[in-house]
This record gives sequence, structure tokens and C-alpha cells, in this order.
Amino acid sequence: MNRRTNRQPHTRRVAVLLTALVASALATFALSGGTASADSYVPVSGEGSSWSANALNQWIADEQQAGMRINFTANGSTTGRQDFIKGLTDFAASDIPFQTNPSDGSAPEHPQAGSYAYMPITAGGTVFMYNLKINGQRVTNLRLSGQNITKIFTGAITNWNDPALAADNPALKLPNQSIVPVVRSDGSGSSFELTEWMIHQYAGLWNTYCGKTQHAGTCGATSFYPTVTGMIAQSGDLGVAGYVSQSYANGAIGYVNYSYALDSHFPVVQMLNAAGYYTEPTPQNVAVSLLQAQVDTTDVNNPALYLTQKLDGVYNDADPRAYPLSSYGYLVLPTTVAGQFTAAKGKTLAAFSYYAMCGGQKESAALGYSPMPINLVQASFDQIKKIPGAVVQNINIQSCGNPTFSPSGANLLATTAPFPPACDKQGPTQCTTGTGGAVAVSTPVSPGSAAAATQGKGSTSSTAAGTGSGTNAGSVAAGAAGTGTSAGDTATTATTAPCDPSTGSCPSSGSIGLAGAAPAAATATLPAATGWSTNQTLLVLIGLLLLAIILIPGLLVRRMDRGKQ
Repeated sequence: MNRRTNRQPHTRRVAVLLTALVASALATFALSGGTASADSYVPVSGEGSSWSANALNQWIADEQQAGMRINFTANGSTTGRQDFIKGLTDFAASDIPFQTNPSDGSAPEHPQAGSYAYMPITAGGTVFMYNLKINGQRVTNLRLSGQNITKIFTGAITNWNDPALAADNPALKLPNQSIVPVVRSDGSGSSFELTEWMIHQYAGLWNTYCGKTQHAGTCGATSFYPTVTGMIAQSGDLGVAGYVSQSYANGAIGYVNYSYALDSHFPVVQMLNAAGYYTEPTPQNVAVSLLQAQVDTTDVNNPALYLTQKLDGVYNDADPRAYPLSSYGYLVLPTTVAGQFTAAKGKTLAAFSYYAMCGGQKESAALGYSPMPINLVQASFDQIKKIPGAVVQNINIQSCGNPTFSPSGANLLATTAPFPPACDKQGPTQCTTGTGGAVAVSTPVSPGSAAAATQGKGSTSSTAAGTGSGTNAGSVAAGAAGTGTSAGDTATTATTAPCDPSTGSCPSSGSIGLAGAAPAAATATLPAATGWSTNQTLLVLIGLLLLAIILIPGLLVRRMDRGKQ
């Protein structure tokens, strides 16, 4: 009895000690999110582009599990850049560079010399999300030429039954319905990109319109869209998408990033490209288009130019897959300690930036963006090193898992991009399959119309040369950053018969995402909340281990005592 009595306090002490150790580990694990101590990352804040916000918000949610807290306010590219200059934010997101010499009459932006670096962070398309019905049935396959888009947003076309719009849509009897253009009310990089494209392609229409507004005399590209009676102005991509998607907004059309249309389950305009095909900015089409973007990779010592883009070649790309309003969005990274930014915050921002450019890019396509090509990812790693307090990571770039990467450095997503079906070619036929977030919803054609292709669009491909010129962003030999001029890569893809509505050979499938699947991106910008997460599973296992440590010693003692009795 004495032996048993003496053993019990000892056993209890061991159990209590083990329990305390496990509880301590459990508490540390819970605080760290399962990966690192929460104290190792100081919270940082950023502002700016709503065009890039859906991607940024997803990556921010991902990195919360690593103990990072990144606060991002999508208040427009202009506010983001200006608050960065004032030292009111740690980093900015912007669709365009600082406007040191604006042509729209706005005040010049003068960041402190040597205080920043640009890092391309998102690639995607600016789309025209719309709300239009014919006899109570939502239209999901609307097509528009660039000229007609410009006329809509400059007030030259005001009704959906305009003959010019009918010419784009031979299978639709467009309604006698007023057009309500919805533009951005805040300083927006999307507005700047749209107006720059209109000036480049349809200067006469833009200058006539601009001359009628308060911008008369300063009709350069502008982040502040000039409005006239009949237009609606909303703040941010979310505001524009929110208005267009309302039941009372029949007839409305606004410009947003592609991801917002996917989230809203609304269609987007198929835009006529230089090859004579109507396309939308799928991840593949954007990858093709940005092969023609000239990105400065030579002025590495000039932060005002390095990695900035020139999109003239994108506007007039003759590839049938091209989407004319494809572009890059940037992070503006701090390279000096100033304002509210500290080196401790730099450690957090650098770690987040590494994730965004590697692991985060794998999620881009599901969110409605196009993953970055290898040369810009490599260049971004060099930009991250410039952040004060950055802990440099030696990343094997081939381990990023980015679907654009290939051993040769060519943009794999572009070389395997499917070609559009015949019914998307300008002319008497028109595909009926939906677009954007309404890809699964076909649109009935006008009674008796022989012009429509009633079959869905397939992901057909054919042999073609994916050519690039200048210092292009998507195809650099050997994937080296800053290697100067690249001639592009000739791509040969699998050949299948194109969709031919006259023979009824149009396979039915979606046309977005990496494999042409219908979008499932409506919840993609939210943190994963279904099933058991890794952290939850580990917490349960630790709890079971704790229970075992408490119970097993007592059971063993009882068994030993029984054996000695």
C-alpha cells in the first residue's frame, strides 16, 4: 500500500507537468496561427487600387495564418499614391505610375526621390459589365466594337437599339432602352487606362466629348472621369459593380476589373479586337495580350520608369485571342524609412510581397486575374530586396508553381491559350453562350434569326504564332529579368476543329479559368471557411494528446498495482 501511495503523487506531478507543457505549446500555437509567432510581424497598412483589391484581399486572408496583419483600403489608385507621398500609408496599390506631369489639369505628384519602387502585382482586363434585358430575359452575350464602347462612354450613342450596336449583335434584337454609363467617381487608374485607350484609338470622339465638360482644354488621359447628364458615378470597382447589378439598373453599363463581374455573376461585353474577334479577358487571353506590353526592364536605376508599362501594342494586337484592355497593376513599395513606415513594418511587407508574387499568383486565375510571367516575378524579387527591414528569401523560382512558367521562359499560359470559335468572329454569326460571371447562361436569339450559333463556345485551339516585340512582359528568353529586347516565342498548340455554327459543331463548355471551366470565383475573395483547416486539425490532435497524458498514467498505475496484488 505504501508503494502505491508513494507512486500516486509522483504520477500526478508528471501528468501535471506534461499538461502544463502541452497547454503552453497549445497557447503558443493558437496565437501564431500554426506557423510563426504573431509578435514576429508588425501590422502594415496599404491603400489604393480597387482594380487589384480582389487579389490583394485574398492574399491578405491567406497570410493571416502566418501571423501577418495587412490592412488594405481600396480607396482608388489616386488616393493610394497621394497618401503614400504624404507618409500616411505603408504601401500603395496603383494601376498607373505617379503622375509627375499630368495632362488632365490635375496637380502633379512628386514622391521623394529614392523613396519607392514599382512591383507589378496583378495582370488582368478592364471589362464592361452590363445589365440588359430583352423581353425580361437577361442578355449575356453582348458584343461591342471599341468605337461603339467609346461612343457609349462619350454620349454619342445613348440607346441600346442604335443601329451601330445592332451591327455588333446580329442575333439580338436590342431593346429601345436608354443606356446608363456608370463611371468612377474617385481617382481611378481604371478611368486613366480607359481614357488613355480612347485617346489613342478614337481621339476625335474623346476630344469632342471632353470639350463639352469641365475638362475642356485639358483633355489628356485622366483618373477623374468627366461626366455629363445621364451618367452615374460610383466609388471603386465595387461601387460600379454594385450599381450595375441592381434590379433597377436595367440598361446600365460600367467598367470594372473582370473579377468583379465573376463575383457578381454578371456578364461582360465581348470586345472586338484587331483580328476581328470579340473576346473577353480570360486569364489565357490576358496572357496573350500582355506579350505585346512593353515593360521597361532596362532603367533599373530609375524607379520612375523601371517596370512601368506601355500598352500601345496591346491595343492593336492582331492575335485572335487578344483582349485590348489588358494591363498590369502595381504595388508601390517603400525603399526608405519615412512617415509611418518603419523597418519592422518592412519585414512584414517584404514577406507578404514574396507570398503575393509566388504562392499568391497560383490563385490569380480563379480570382479573375492572369498570373504573372516569370520575368516579372524574378524582377519583383529584386524590388522586394529594396524594402528597409526585408528578410531576403532565396526562392527557387521554379518552385512557385505559377502556371505561366516554362523551362524556356515562354509564357506557358499564352502559348496554350485556346483560339476563339468561329461564331465569335465579326460578321453574321454570334455565339449565344454567356460571358464573365454568367458564362453558364445562354441568351435566346431573336425569333427567326438565322445568324446565331446556338451551340456553346468551346476551348478550341489551332496552330498559330504567338509573336512578341519590344521589351515584352510575357515572353523573355531563359526567363531572365531585365534582359532587354525579346522577340517573343512562336507557339504551336494542339489543333482541333474550330466552332462552326453552320455545321453545328460547337462543343459546349465554359471559357474562363485555366481549363475553360465555368467560374467558381464568387467566394474566391473570402478566406477559406469550409471543412477542417490544418490549424483546426492540429488543435484537435493536441487536445486529444492532452487528454491522453492526463488519463494514461493513472490507468498504468492501476494496472501495475493490480499485477502486484
